[in-house]
Amino acid sequence: MKIEDVLKSTAPMDNSKKIILNIVYTHNMITENFNEILKPYDISSEQYNVLRILRGQKGNPANMSLLQERMVAKTSNTTRLVDKLLAKGLVTRKVCSENRRKIEVLITQKGLDVLKELDPKVIKHENSLSSNLTQDEIAQLNQLLEKYRNQ
Repeated sequence: MKIEDVLKSTAPMDNSKKIILNIVYTHNMITENFNEILKPYDISSEQYNVLRILRGQKGNPANMSLLQERMVAKTSNTTRLVDKLLAKGLVTRKVCSENRRKIEVLITQKGLDVLKELDPKVIKHENSLSSNLTQDEIAQLNQLLEKYRNQ
């Protein structure tokens, strides 16, 4: 469905505006669907992102700076996200023994279990979004989005 039809717009739009509206609308659709997957686990997409980063550390702690650097949503309040995950028992937090100003965060077994349960659901969600595209179209869309973003 064209973005003009979705928005019920009768006024002509230039292509630059349509790109932005398409991206924003698509982002919102993806986010709403993804949040439905996370809802039963009582975690936000940002908290999920932190858990994924911590799992990728393979047992090594991450400090707040590393988490912030790797976050998809750079505007997230990392300390608040970690506090919420800590309250849910999904992460642990301690002061670094070498640098007392540095906080180290580790994913717990409970956090790993949540991700293990979510993994197939997230993969299914990701695959369903691109199911009507060929592999060449997926590669081209990725290339175009990166080109658009990296001006």
